[in-house]
Amino acid sequence: MSLSPAEIRAIHDLPVPELLYRAATAHRQHWNAEEIQFCTLDSIKTGACPEDCAYCPQSARYQTDLKVEPLKDVNKVLAGALEAKANGSTRYCMGAAWREVKDDANFDAVLEMVHGVSNMGMEVCVTLGMLNEDQAKRLKAAGCQVYNHNIDSSRDFYETIIHTRKFDERLETIAAVRAAGLEVCSGGIVGMGETVDQRIHFLQELTELSPAPESIPINQFVAVDGTPLANVDPLPPLELVRMIATARILFPKSRIRLSAGRTQMSDELQALCFFAGANSIFTGEKLLTTPNPGGNHDHWLLNALGMRVEGAPAQTGA
Repeated sequence: MSLSPAEIRAIHDLPVPELLYRAATAHRQHWNAEEIQFCTLDSIKTGACPEDCAYCPQSARYQTDLKVEPLKDVNKVLAGALEAKANGSTRYCMGAAWREVKDDANFDAVLEMVHGVSNMGMEVCVTLGMLNEDQAKRLKAAGCQVYNHNIDSSRDFYETIIHTRKFDERLETIAAVRAAGLEVCSGGIVGMGETVDQRIHFLQELTELSPAPESIPINQFVAVDGTPLANVDPLPPLELVRMIATARILFPKSRIRLSAGRTQMSDELQALCFFAGANSIFTGEKLLTTPNPGGNHDHWLLNALGMRVEGAPAQTGA
């Protein structure tokens, strides 16, 4: 569904009760509103990235407290996947701080990781930077189902925070992923100092992707000392809710992932995001390099809300 920015803005700016009603209605037409998918995101190679993304502590251009780590051992990654599965995660995502995939021993190791996690019966997603169709096909053959490549923001705002890669290059990678037969996970970050209109144009860019991404992460920006955006004012909570609800209305069949920034959110705000249509979270102590609520708290929160982890058996009364 492709809408004009003005049409999307009209949805986004609805009175909150009406916006949430429409989002919750769209959600229930395609999903079980009582279930949240648990995913785990593992940083399999951390830091020393040559890109200059202004929000990212993994850039080699910025002085942060991030510890640079080489590509993880395959067995360590597989052990992490087993632990994540035991905690309720049905999707395991592996991210490497690369600008692009290279056909070398590191990529061969990633393919081995993908194969091992796939054999555990988990959905496998990777995010490795830019890649071509042949590389995407190799990932699919190894058992990968989903490739994450966020567009980050609107085209014009993107150009103010990233100068080492063009917006259209992100779209080219998404096209290569589609051509290889992989599902697409693509979303962005809100709260980096962009205007509401730029958020609307970010959503409008996603509507131009055909078919729509199967999953859409909405990340709340996490400021990190040492990066150019370290002093950006926090995003007002209801602005995040509006983005989640608008995304749910625009993409009723997609997973809307409440992603980074959850440690900054109250339990009540997360509950409101679930009501607005978010139906997937990343669980675990870290989300790549930034803090994340631990799995114990996530289980507690769903239990408190009378909800459950997707794939878990339904609770029955005594």
